[in-house]
Amino acid sequence: MQINKNKLVMQAVQGAISHPRAARKPYRMDREGKGQILPGTGGISYNVRIGDPAFGWAGDHIEPGVSMKISDKNKKSDNYGLGLLACLGNKARIISGEAEGTYGYVTGTHGGIDHVIIDFEPEVLEKLRIDDKILIKAFGQGLELKNYPEISLFNLDPNLLDKMNIKEKDGYLEVGVTTEIPAHLMGSGIGSSSVALGDYDITTGDQEEVKRLGIDKLKLGDFVFLKDSDNTYGREFKKGAGSIGVVVHSDCIKMGHGPGVTTVMTAKNNLIRPKIDENANLINYLYD
Repeated sequence: MQINKNKLVMQAVQGAISHPRAARKPYRMDREGKGQILPGTGGISYNVRIGDPAFGWAGDHIEPGVSMKISDKNKKSDNYGLGLLACLGNKARIISGEAEGTYGYVTGTHGGIDHVIIDFEPEVLEKLRIDDKILIKAFGQGLELKNYPEISLFNLDPNLLDKMNIKEKDGYLEVGVTTEIPAHLMGSGIGSSSVALGDYDITTGDQEEVKRLGIDKLKLGDFVFLKDSDNTYGREFKKGAGSIGVVVHSDCIKMGHGPGVTTVMTAKNNLIRPKIDENANLINYLYD
């Protein structure tokens, strides 16, 4: 594959480890109308990491590893530059606190909360604190496949692209994924005007369908194929389209929600085709 790596701009973006969020009335309403009190987004998750199950946690929208943003103020636009430019696979460096000088990798962006999610080794997590500052070498937005102009790339470090299980076939790309997700299960975040910020969720209210398709076996960091899903200029259903994304947060209890997916590749006309590969997970590409 021919890419425009030498034309991409690398910029520093910076934020800090965010505090876990909670409302004064801390109940989260589940699909049956029952209020639950659970951990949610933000902070440092010591025992939830890429490669771990996306299902089964006593939590809602759990973000693996470290969650960071620029500001927790209500002005969401404060965080847009960070969320837009940080790409999956970008190297992230701690620049304050006890763990200063250590590195991790961006593993996702989460819409709504506007977090960038970063994986660090367990020994680094133990040294981190809320508000420790993190600098990311943002590199990847604007990435193009020069010999496949109808395939769009987003949120992807070109070095990670090189490590993905991608094979060039007869005019299309075959991409390794753990699971295929039908378009009718894509929910929260659909209709967005851009996939260069945030994610959208695989809905998991129909447990029979989720189990039938093996979605309940998803892991955080898994690459998945979103069938009949066009993400070129937003997120919508289109027969024959296909998108590749990465599972960035855990399952959820809320109606219309589930494991979140950040898009990295999309095409309108059957130019991306999945091949099941149980090893298609960020943990195997970032730490090979």
